[in-house]
Amino acid sequence: MALQVLIVDDEPLARQRLRALLADCREPEAVAAAEAGSAAQALALAQHQRFDVALLDIHMPGADGMQLAAALRHVPEPPRVVFVTAHPEHAVAAFEIEAVDYLTKPVRLERLRTALEKVERLAQNQTAPEADLAPDWLLITERGATLRVPLAEVLYLKAELKYVTVRTAAASHLLDGSLNQLEERHGARFLRVHRNALVARNAIRALVRHHDPEEGEGWAVRLAGVDEPLSVSRRQLPAVRAALGVER
Repeated sequence: MALQVLIVDDEPLARQRLRALLADCREPEAVAAAEAGSAAQALALAQHQRFDVALLDIHMPGADGMQLAAALRHVPEPPRVVFVTAHPEHAVAAFEIEAVDYLTKPVRLERLRTALEKVERLAQNQTAPEADLAPDWLLITERGATLRVPLAEVLYLKAELKYVTVRTAAASHLLDGSLNQLEERHGARFLRVHRNALVARNAIRALVRHHDPEEGEGWAVRLAGVDEPLSVSRRQLPAVRAALGVER
């Protein structure tokens, strides 16, 4: 079946460019596109027609793209949302409302093709648990820039006051978030070793004796690519041993 696409932008030339890019992404019969010049027009279309994905501009007269994305959740068959905008500063808010992707204008063909492939993968797995559909990256804002840090590169997540340190082999980042929420969403990838730390399961290399200045003698894990050991609480010790294949 053809991929049903709703293009929403108040600028006709922008809609025309997206149509041309869609034609380059797929064979003509593989994509069916409809257009709307406002949020109200788009919502009316979505109430009576099923769309696989909505390509939404953000800054439009009347209701903006963020408001439209929220309204689209309540149509009979909600489409996946991909934002297409000239304003990169809204990326964090976009992913907080579970947008599949965020493309900045001028849109490159490869970026649009990647976004459509994500939509198709999600459609194929729509019966899977929500955790399985979690993004495979963390979105981090620092020093005025928005970064995507692939989860595959993250070695540990550690709560530090109101932030979470996201450590990779190359750098450390600060994420404004909850360690508990990260564990709920990405528990298949990360193991809780302490009340304040999750470690990448595939990065664990050893369980060693360790002296912590606050907690005294105990245990710690050593991770590939990280010099410092991370303390393991007594409560989590069995889980760490199990992850290493150690019975006791």
